[in-house]
Amino acid sequence: MTGPTETAEAAPEPLGLGVDAARRREIVRARSAKSLARRRFRGRVAIGLCTVAVALSLAPLVALVVYTTARGVKALSVDFFTKLPTPIGIPGGGISNALVGSLVIVALGAAMAVPVGVATALFLLERPGRVAGTVRFAADVLTGVPSIAIGIFAYTVLVEPFAHFSGVAGSFALAVLMLPVVIRSSEAAMRAVPRTEWEAGLALGVRRGRVARSIVLRGALPGLVTGNLLAVARAVGETAPLLFTTIGSQFFNLNPGQPTAVVPLVIYTNGTSPFGADQQIAWGAAFVLLVFVLLLSVVARTVAARLSRHAR
Repeated sequence: MTGPTETAEAAPEPLGLGVDAARRREIVRARSAKSLARRRFRGRVAIGLCTVAVALSLAPLVALVVYTTARGVKALSVDFFTKLPTPIGIPGGGISNALVGSLVIVALGAAMAVPVGVATALFLLERPGRVAGTVRFAADVLTGVPSIAIGIFAYTVLVEPFAHFSGVAGSFALAVLMLPVVIRSSEAAMRAVPRTEWEAGLALGVRRGRVARSIVLRGALPGLVTGNLLAVARAVGETAPLLFTTIGSQFFNLNPGQPTAVVPLVIYTNGTSPFGADQQIAWGAAFVLLVFVLLLSVVARTVAARLSRHAR
């Protein structure tokens, strides 16, 4: 007699079952290969569409930089940066007064907007609730308000009551433009600081003001610098608010209480002139303004990266 173990070993595997299993494996491999090829094809198509989208989004910027550079470089010279403008239609002259005026007005506007914006961001971070939500909503709405409307507002508040155009009014208009950008970017930078660090400082008995100054603001410093510089970059090229407030000047002026020349107004005035010499000055001023904005953006990124490394 044979035992149950010997009987089980002697029983051969049915031939049909082995063939069916091999056939199923082949079918699975074939379908997997087709699915992989289909997924790879779709991935290539998606990458191609993304590449086309990137090219389309960069095309206007590249075209703007190339065209402005080609037209504006021809106007650059020592006199362009050191001399005062000449009367309309007369060749020569420069934009020295507009360069200095732009620096004065933008710096004064930043001095108005940055402290208020950072303090408001601290309030939004520290006091959540309906008031904070309302302030945040107002900042978002103010971001989308046209700059010409802000210029009319500044004209109504600071120009019409005193019957006098001034650089202060232009700085106020630019500060209103920069304020929502500073608020939202500063709040985002502060929220990036781990809440545990804030709570650890409070647990050690440190005053809330010292915690905000030494922990929150210091930890958010890279984002604060980047956001504030980008806000300045947005305001430095605005023309509409300055048309209603500072109106421009043909003279060298450091007093913000008087009408002040700025680069955007030089571009607007000379660019609409029928004389070729004035249009060339406008293209040169546009090129200088474009280079300044690009450099400011690069500086913001570089400073933020270095501050982030030091913070670690």
